[in-house]
Amino acid sequence: MLLDHASEQFAELVRAIDENGGTGKILLEVSVKKASRGGAMLVTGKSTLKKPADEPMEAMLFATPEGNLIADDPRQQKLDLKRVESPSDTPPAMLKTV
Repeated sequence: MLLDHASEQFAELVRAIDENGGTGKILLEVSVKKASRGGAMLVTGKSTLKKPADEPMEAMLFATPEGNLIADDPRQQKLDLKRVESPSDTPPAMLKTV
């Protein structure tokens, strides 16, 4: 039925807004017309769900003089950092408080 379907769409809409924010809507359309015979009525229903759009992905990149994009700022000096490994059998030392 139309109301069951619209109820499912409403729950889907609430979940989407809870996860991503934004706004959305459900449009319910009900049309009624007289049947060609017998005094009956033809009822047609439709529900349309409009969920909020997902946030676009974003990245910060830097332009080179050649017109390319790179992840590291070409104007910034690179540091020669090295990882310090601790012996695996030595537990971390407790910090002293003064």
